[in-house]
Amino acid sequence: MDCKELYELWLTNPYFDEDTRKELEAIKDDNKEIEDRFYKDLEFGTAGLRGVIGAGTNRMNIYTVRRATQGLANYIIKMNGQDKGVAIAFDSRHMSPEFADEAALCLNANGIKAYVFDSLRPTPELSFAVRELKCIAGINVTASHNPAEYNGYKVYWEDGAQITPPHDVNIMDAVLAITDYADAKTMDKDEAVKAGLYVQIGKDVDDKYIAALKKQVKHQDAIDAVQKDIKIVYTPLHGTGNIPVRRVLKELGFENVYVVKEQELPDGDFPTVSYPNPESEEAFELAVKLGNEIGADILLATDPDADRLGVYVRGKEPGTYHVLTGNMSGCLLAEYEISQMKEAGTLPEDGALIKTIVTTNLANDIAKYYNVNLIEVLTGFKYIGEQILGFETTGKGHYCFGFEESYGCLIGTHARDKDAVVATMALCEAVAYYKTKGMSLWDKMTEMYERYGYWLDGVQAITLKGKEGIEKIQSTIEKLRQQVPTEINGYKVLSARDYKLNTIKNMETGEVTETGLPKSNVLYYDLEGGAWVCVRPSGTEPKLKFYYGVKGTDAKDAEVKEKELGQYMINLVNSML
Repeated sequence: MDCKELYELWLTNPYFDEDTRKELEAIKDDNKEIEDRFYKDLEFGTAGLRGVIGAGTNRMNIYTVRRATQGLANYIIKMNGQDKGVAIAFDSRHMSPEFADEAALCLNANGIKAYVFDSLRPTPELSFAVRELKCIAGINVTASHNPAEYNGYKVYWEDGAQITPPHDVNIMDAVLAITDYADAKTMDKDEAVKAGLYVQIGKDVDDKYIAALKKQVKHQDAIDAVQKDIKIVYTPLHGTGNIPVRRVLKELGFENVYVVKEQELPDGDFPTVSYPNPESEEAFELAVKLGNEIGADILLATDPDADRLGVYVRGKEPGTYHVLTGNMSGCLLAEYEISQMKEAGTLPEDGALIKTIVTTNLANDIAKYYNVNLIEVLTGFKYIGEQILGFETTGKGHYCFGFEESYGCLIGTHARDKDAVVATMALCEAVAYYKTKGMSLWDKMTEMYERYGYWLDGVQAITLKGKEGIEKIQSTIEKLRQQVPTEINGYKVLSARDYKLNTIKNMETGEVTETGLPKSNVLYYDLEGGAWVCVRPSGTEPKLKFYYGVKGTDAKDAEVKEKELGQYMINLVNSML
């Protein structure tokens, strides 16, 4: 069926409710809007669903959620995992509780128990709950840091990580096999509760999660010594982090924690920001104002599902704060965690620092300095979780730390996804520890640059919405694939990696080797002088993203090189669109 026929079907089929019909009737004269809502099914990707909330096959609604869950249920039954149950969490976005219930009741109708949190919870706690409750899978209803009109649906497997091969592809196939939305089962909630299929969870899991975080503390003595002298500003950006972040900091003894009141309470409209992203300067405006008023040492912001953390640290001059990128905060934490393991004599001989391919090469230098293995994985924290599972199943390798440039890391193995709650805790601990040494976090960052070199990394994105935008993004990637550059902004290309073709080409010798990683539509160029560039389509938004990094002789040299390389990539990509 074409877009118009699907539109008419949704408009007239009694399976779809009255609210859906009214919403669709309101766009009857808008052919472009009809096309955008119905030109495809909302894609169930390698992590699940994400899209704009609304009626239509290409939107997040109770029907697309129900269909996805039916596919998941079919796969769980095929894997004989129906007796283990599924954990379900949701965030503060519009329709999140409703989508969580739709998923639960679809599972229930298939005879699968659902453990549903009683109110909003962070993504990492869902990951923890899957493992704690020994579930076969998990579902988290969230669109992370996307704008307010979005929602999403992430699927986790029994190890607590988002689905990886072969489960991701198999679940996608199971969802695609459901061609009629009416084939997705559901049942009455009261009946599901009475049957013991719909089970509410809450405080007991919260307590165990917080206890697991506190086990990661390296220097309670440092916290006890100086916590009264440390001032912390925190904002949950209207999301899920407020209660767990404040709780863990309070239980560790931090007394001076100031929450940005305007952003404290959950609100799916995210009224104080246009985009609830801790990478954004806008997200920190209120935190900076409060920080200046009280003289805060550190400013922290978690995104709506509290898996990513933004950080500002106080500079030497009064009223100044340095913005830490995800690469910078990740490296600060990697340095702190691994150095303290070494100092305590607990650093494993086969320890590993894991990062994604688009993450700073400063991490490589940290791994080399402490003599731990550096492992690179594809973009997506699930691949870091996959490595942890590999260590556990083979008995070879020990996880020390893992992070990605997009403001996400994991300390410990209690969860298998990014955890901004534990990252907040660890950074506040690091503030305390370095304060006992007469240093600030910025002093430590500067010391690291002096030791490892002035690495500076950037990321740019070009947004192209709609069907035409998606096609342009794919076309641009193909042009780059077919016309491999030999030089980028004056840097000689040493090797070109094509993760879709599973090739690494030595540009000097012509020798081709394999990447050793799963196939993905990603292009990566190793440049002379330690510089690099990577181009890929976003997996969650209609964006073409390109990442890059340079190594300077000092801070200013690095800034100039990073800016020039970033501008070159913008011009290059725009010329191909």
